[in-house]
Amino acid sequence: MNTLDIGPANNVKLIYRFVTKVFPIVKEELERWKQQARQAPDARLSQQALESIRLKAFHCQGGSIYALYPGIDRLETIRFIVAYQTMSDYLDNLVDSMEVQDEKAFFQLHLAMQEALRPGVAPSNYYLFYPYREDGGYLELLVKTCQDSVRKLPSFAIVQEDAVKLAELYSYLQTYKHLAVNVRESKMLGWINPHIADNQEITVWEFAAAAGSTLGIFCLYAAAFNPELTLEQVKRINETYFPWISGLHILLDYFIDLREDRETEQLNFVSYYQNSGMIYDRLHLFVEKSLEQADRLEYAKFHQVVVKGLLAMYLSDDKSMDSDIHFVVKKMLTNSGIGVNLLYQLCRQLRRGKVI
Repeated sequence: MNTLDIGPANNVKLIYRFVTKVFPIVKEELERWKQQARQAPDARLSQQALESIRLKAFHCQGGSIYALYPGIDRLETIRFIVAYQTMSDYLDNLVDSMEVQDEKAFFQLHLAMQEALRPGVAPSNYYLFYPYREDGGYLELLVKTCQDSVRKLPSFAIVQEDAVKLAELYSYLQTYKHLAVNVRESKMLGWINPHIADNQEITVWEFAAAAGSTLGIFCLYAAAFNPELTLEQVKRINETYFPWISGLHILLDYFIDLREDRETEQLNFVSYYQNSGMIYDRLHLFVEKSLEQADRLEYAKFHQVVVKGLLAMYLSDDKSMDSDIHFVVKKMLTNSGIGVNLLYQLCRQLRRGKVI
C-alpha cells in the first residue's frame, strides 16, 4: 500500500490526480446509468433518474475521492461509489420532487440503501407503496451492482454492520425530512432525541446533518480492501466520520443553500442556528473536530485532505457569494490556513472551467 505525504502543495497534486484520473471514470459510469435510466417504461421515473444525474453528478465526483484511498481497486471503488450515490440521489428526487408525502412509501424506497450493503439479500419491492413503479429494473440494478462490489471486499464482514447502520440513519432522515411541513419537524425530533440523549457535543439538527452524508459508508468501503483491517480501526473511522466529517459535509451543503431553502420552505439544518456568529462557531468546531479525529486514523493526511476539500468545494460555490452568508465564508477561509485556500483557488478555477 502506498503512503501519503500531504502538505499544502501535495494537497493540490492529490486533487489534480483526482480530477484527471478519477473524474473521467466517474463520467463513464454516469453515462452507463443514464442509458439505463432512459429505458424506464414510466416517463416520470425516467425523468427523475436522469435529472438526479444531471443536477447531482458532483455528488458522485466528490464521493469518488475515496478512489484515491491507499490500497484500493480504483475502478471497482468508483463503480460502487457512483452506483450507491446515484441511487441516493435518485431516491432523494423521488421523495422530494413528485408531490408524494407518504412515510411508508419513503421508507420502503430507502430499503434499497440498506440492502445494497447486504450481499445475498434478495431486493425488496421498493415501490410497493409508491404510486409510480415501472423503472425497468433501474433501482434493483443499482442495488445489485453495489452488492456485487461489496461481496469482493476482503474485510467487508468487519465493516458491514456499521455501514448498514449509517444507511439506516440515512433512510430515516430522508423519510421524515420529506414529510409534510406541519409534521416533519416533530417526526424528526422524535427519531433523533433518543440517539443524542447522552451526547452533549452536538445538537439534534447536527445529528440529522451527519445522518445525511454517505461519506462514512464510502470510507468504510475503502478501508475494507485491507485484509488485515481491525475492529479498532473501524471504530475510529466511525467516531471520526459520525458525527464530525459527515456532519461537516452536510452542514456546508445546507449552509450554501440557506437562501434557496428559505424561499422554497425546505427544511435546512443550518437555519436553526440563531445568527451568523453561531453558524461560524459551529462550522469551525466541526472542522477542528474532524481534523483532530482524522489524525487518529490510518492514512490520517488523506482524511484531512477530505476535510479541507469539503471546505474548498462548498465555499467556492457561487452560492457562497450570497450576501447573507458571505461574512461567514470569508471568516472561514481566513482562518482555515494555506492548504484550504490553495484548494479553494483550485476549485474556483475548476468551476470556471465547468469541470465541477
